[in-house]
Amino acid sequence: MPIVSHSENEVPWRPNYRKWDITQSDDGTTSSSMAYSVIGVGAGAPLHTHEADELIVVLEGVLEVRINDEIHQVGPDHTIVVPPNVPHGFTIVGDSDARILGFFPIQDPFHYTHYLEGGPANQNDE
Repeated sequence: MPIVSHSENEVPWRPNYRKWDITQSDDGTTSSSMAYSVIGVGAGAPLHTHEADELIVVLEGVLEVRINDEIHQVGPDHTIVVPPNVPHGFTIVGDSDARILGFFPIQDPFHYTHYLEGGPANQNDE
């Protein structure tokens, strides 16, 4: 079982949004993916859906999360549970960066992502 150094796995993402893929197919993981992110105030993810569940663990900061038509303020020690095909997005609010862990029960979840606003990271950033 490999030990993963987060600092070696940063991937380009969105402006003011740093992301590290913790699990990758070359580490032996076959059916899940997890990422660690540090996101600045005002940054986030546009409204989108995935074909699989998504779990977002908030470690620090506050996210304003939209799930369907509901808006929630979510802070540390909370987990956002997003079922498959449910529209969701978020923006970091407050006065400090957010740190989150994102988990999917599939590999390469962004291959199965559909954007309702904006577009994929590094393709249609505002």
